[in-house]
Amino acid sequence: MDRILVVDDDVLILAALSRILQTEGYDVVTHSDPVLAAREVGFHVVLTDFMMPYLNGIELLSALREKNPRAVRLMLTAAADFRTASEAVNRGEVFRLLGKPWALSELTSSVRQAFEHYRLVEANERLTREVAEKNAELLAINRELEHRVVERTTGLLDGLISALDYRDTETQWHSRRVSLYSRRVAEEIGLSGYALDVVEQGALLHDIGKIGVRDSILLKPGPLTPEEWVEMRKHPEFGYRMLAKMPYLHDAALIVMQHQERWDGKGYPQNLAGEEIVIGARIFCLVDTLDAITSDRPYRKGRPLAVAKDEIRRCSGTQFDPALAEAFLRIPDSEWARIRQDVEQMEETENRRWNLEPLGGGPPVPPARASGS
Repeated sequence: MDRILVVDDDVLILAALSRILQTEGYDVVTHSDPVLAAREVGFHVVLTDFMMPYLNGIELLSALREKNPRAVRLMLTAAADFRTASEAVNRGEVFRLLGKPWALSELTSSVRQAFEHYRLVEANERLTREVAEKNAELLAINRELEHRVVERTTGLLDGLISALDYRDTETQWHSRRVSLYSRRVAEEIGLSGYALDVVEQGALLHDIGKIGVRDSILLKPGPLTPEEWVEMRKHPEFGYRMLAKMPYLHDAALIVMQHQERWDGKGYPQNLAGEEIVIGARIFCLVDTLDAITSDRPYRKGRPLAVAKDEIRRCSGTQFDPALAEAFLRIPDSEWARIRQDVEQMEETENRRWNLEPLGGGPPVPPARASGS
């Protein structure tokens, strides 16, 4: 039930106000002593006189506000006190100021509006709490969805790489190595969070466009003809088209598109130069050379890391971004050895999981052929 506190040191006026408000259906609590009234709690609206002994109306409302902050405050004042009392309204202490003597319709209307205001404020607070709770629930749901998207995208990446592996059995572990190599260089230059993931994903998927290259070209044992090279060099664009429509992979798709570009502008497919090339593609260019030189190929064994570092140092400023080449050369040799060992363990674990053997029961396929990727 709507409860109103009424305070006036004139007991006749207090009784009259009480009768009027009870007739309107309110639960009325009355006090003629403002000091005692200041101890009241649990009401929704307070109606008080302004001029009273010990505490005036403004002082009483201020005391009540501490324990009843949501209660709506009304004040009665005689014309002589109106100017002083109006200051309370201007300071926000009072919802409505009523004259003394009052007009019945104005009194009842003001009290009714005060209760409506109380209910609106209460409803707003309740809705605000509910919205906050719902937002917290939605945030938790969104986090779970993001987690699932990451999980499923990771599965998708693995599936795409495996699909390429079915066509080009030397590609998968090369892709794994260069993805982790790329992440390590990105960490060295201060990338973090999402930016690191993009670099790693783009490097992992750099050759995915080779799925669109004919087997007669992709698996050709000898040198490609100029016409065949034209098709082979379309694989960055093929890969980009496969990935760009997936929002989660859009940034990684740019790395796929540009992974054959060079710092000096002599790469393909767009002849981009310098910082026109996204940072992930510039990083990839470095680590692809590292992996190509240090990995075994059918026609030669992998060469020492020192050879790869000399080549990167020699081509800094032409093929490679010089600042990235410098960052690469700062990384200890042990880091590259650790990453290669990690990928070898991944390969062994995968083979044991599926009990895989090379087709035809022959010797294992060389780890990678980091060619023209």
